[in-house]
Amino acid sequence: MNDFNEEWTAGSLSAVATKKLWRLQPVADEDGERLDLFIAGRCRELSRGLIRKAIDLGGVHVGGRRTRRCSQPVRSGEMVEMYLDGLPLNVFSLDDSLVLYRDSWLLAVNKPAGIDTNPTPARYRGTLYEALLRYLHNPFRPLDRPELGMVQRLDRDTSGVLLFSIHRRAHKPLTAIFRERRAKKLYRLLAAGAFPEGEGEFRSLLARNRGSNRMKSVAAGGKEAVTRFRVLEQFAEAAYLEAEIVTGRSHQIRAHFSEAGHGLLGDSRYGGPESLSGQRFRRPMLHSFHLALPHPVTGAPLELAASPPADINEALSRFRRGDQ
Repeated sequence: MNDFNEEWTAGSLSAVATKKLWRLQPVADEDGERLDLFIAGRCRELSRGLIRKAIDLGGVHVGGRRTRRCSQPVRSGEMVEMYLDGLPLNVFSLDDSLVLYRDSWLLAVNKPAGIDTNPTPARYRGTLYEALLRYLHNPFRPLDRPELGMVQRLDRDTSGVLLFSIHRRAHKPLTAIFRERRAKKLYRLLAAGAFPEGEGEFRSLLARNRGSNRMKSVAAGGKEAVTRFRVLEQFAEAAYLEAEIVTGRSHQIRAHFSEAGHGLLGDSRYGGPESLSGQRFRRPMLHSFHLALPHPVTGAPLELAASPPADINEALSRFRRGDQ
């Protein structure tokens, strides 16, 4: 049985630049065959090297469980699923330059854009979570049995401050701090249009649109979402803003600004312009800039900050030059 998921695809099978899912079910005469050879025999349009890389990254599931062994034998009737997410087949590694803060309880990093925070069906390796596990277990940086806990996430293309617990004693109180809204989260962003009022607030109920998988405001049945903002710089066609998310809903900033007619630059998914004033934007211009909260174990005030990355700074420089 071969099942290629058309709903998850665009373009030709030979291109890896699009999302794809293959469902393959071995028959009796394929029982015991190596996993990589089995997939290669069924998906002749894909190179064996690409298949082995997909397995290594964690994009292949056998019987519903992720495997990273190319030599694993397949069994007749057991479903094999291979995911490709259309992204570069490489592994992200964390180095000390991205670490903003670390003690026995917590680890904060400056997440680059273009990296998934947590594992997806298409990959385990290459995510920030997996890179953090390898970083914490580095024999040259010994740590007493780290236990990595995730309490917040950033979208793949959002950069900036991201905080994790690395000790069981810290995880539950850290989760409570975020749940009880005792963490102040500030973002920097570039959005289209003019904001003559200088500051404001978006307040709505957000829910996921099943058809588009985007978040949108609804009259009932959604989760409360509150976004406060102030203008840092106003340009001719866009503005540089700081936004505080009082709540922490998925795509909250992107949805709120889009619905107000001020889509984030580069955020085509939510209707934001991909180019403006002669500039082209390869991702949503959104950065997690500052996080302030009480330390979950000591109670001491903790403030974490990450300066905007080069692409946002370059966009700002070009807007400033254009307004002169």
